[in-house]
Amino acid sequence: MSERVISVVAALIRDNDGRVLLVRKRGTAAFMQPGGKRDAGESDVAALSREIVEELGCRVIENSAQAPGVFDCVAANEPGFQVRAAVYAVDVEGAIKPQAEIDQVVWVDPRALPDLPFAPLTRDHILPLARAL
Repeated sequence: MSERVISVVAALIRDNDGRVLLVRKRGTAAFMQPGGKRDAGESDVAALSREIVEELGCRVIENSAQAPGVFDCVAANEPGFQVRAAVYAVDVEGAIKPQAEIDQVVWVDPRALPDLPFAPLTRDHILPLARAL
């Protein structure tokens, strides 16, 4: 049986207070990083920049992307799948407003987490990473 892996790019966006931006997609419960799947031939940063515009209406600041790593974990919304996420810490400019499939945007303090359902990638990898930065 082949491994069922969804390959995505995900953004670690922080504000001046170190809080992390999370989104909840329409029809789902888990809060996660903004991001998504690459289009054919798209680089990670190009895909992430496109997804940020589509999901949040703001722009990734050019040359701000830093790559802390690629992480594998259980997919939040696709039972039986794994997600392989290339994570990039990016700075954004412009107003952040939920667009397209995004129902909710929250800023969370990685050192004092609210009682929210987090996607496995966010809970097990991104938030610990944000605490360490």
